[in-house]
Amino acid sequence: MMMVRINLSDLYIFKGPFADLALLNKIAADPDVTQSDLAKDLKLAIGTVNNRLKRLVAQGSIEVKRTQRRKLRYHLTPEGLALQQSLTTEYVQQSFQLYRMVREEAQRLLSALIEAGYRAVRLVGEGDIADVCRLTCLENHVELTDNDDAPALVVDGLEIRLEWL
Repeated sequence: MMMVRINLSDLYIFKGPFADLALLNKIAADPDVTQSDLAKDLKLAIGTVNNRLKRLVAQGSIEVKRTQRRKLRYHLTPEGLALQQSLTTEYVQQSFQLYRMVREEAQRLLSALIEAGYRAVRLVGEGDIADVCRLTCLENHVELTDNDDAPALVVDGLEIRLEWL
């Protein structure tokens, strides 16, 4: 069994600033959104949302106005719009970096498969990483099969491995 674990620990895409991008995008779409809705939509704790919003207000990216006794309205400032654009650009760059890393590892594993004389593989797994592996198989003219006797290209979270019988 060949196995590789893609090291994504230093990829910015999975770290804090992109939570700020998600907040900025939600606020831009709905200035009347509540912190509770933000927390639920972004799968963050409400305290985390509150702290991030306070930080964005302190740095001048968001302005907050009270519309009713307990109701707030958020507004992106020009600095907030610039931050949103910058984070969006960075997010796209990091997404392509992840795509390239996954594609490179899938190609390495498929090369070993081809060298061993196989031209078909079972793809086991779901999600974006599995989709990149699927495209890499097509690009390398490796047939995707449901045959249980074929080697398997297994996607398990961020791990990609080739399992031989």
